[in-house]
Amino acid sequence: MNLPDLTPFYISFKLAIVTTLVLFIVALPLAWWLSQTRCRCKPVVEAFSALPIVLPPSVIGFYALYALSVNSPVGAFFNEYLGINLVFSFTGLVIASIFYSFPFMVQPLQSGFEGLNRHMLEASYISGKGKLKTLWRVALPNIKPSLLTAVIVTFAHTVGEFGVVLMVGGSIPGETKVASVAIYEMVEVMDYDAAHIYSAIMVTLSFAVLLAVHIFNRRNTAKVGVA
Repeated sequence: MNLPDLTPFYISFKLAIVTTLVLFIVALPLAWWLSQTRCRCKPVVEAFSALPIVLPPSVIGFYALYALSVNSPVGAFFNEYLGINLVFSFTGLVIASIFYSFPFMVQPLQSGFEGLNRHMLEASYISGKGKLKTLWRVALPNIKPSLLTAVIVTFAHTVGEFGVVLMVGGSIPGETKVASVAIYEMVEVMDYDAAHIYSAIMVTLSFAVLLAVHIFNRRNTAKVGVA
């Protein structure tokens, strides 16, 4: 039996890396704000940012497909002025994945920030550090478990996407055909041997990611307990 083409895994990992990096930059200030604010609109923002957790991927994929098509202002702008067609392209996959994986980056970071000792933050402010310096030099170094969880879970969640990426990116070999879509197509044509190989790789990677998170958090908890 010949090994199947592993290009879809490369595309999946590339998509997950880019999505995770962009989400970290975008979600970090929002998570920090949510953890510190007393604004009445906080529940609304939290509910909106958590929508991808409860919405069916087909719903997210449909609206993402509509928003990125040339019939929408966003899609038309990219197509006309930048020469980029967001639908059925890797760029479109990244944008859709950012929305789909958004809460998996925001919530662990917010939880970590909310668990910080308030006196430590207040001491930072009193010493003359602004909010930005307090975030980078005090808050982030003290939420390493939450930070690692946010990054790894976001990465793993993006690798396992199916419905959203299929609707927005389709299945273009070497461009938008990710591992989950490849498995679906193999099952459709009853190529179960190849599907088994792909699925086994996905299961192994997912287990390894979750195991790494649990081991890191357990060791960090043990160190805190000893301290």
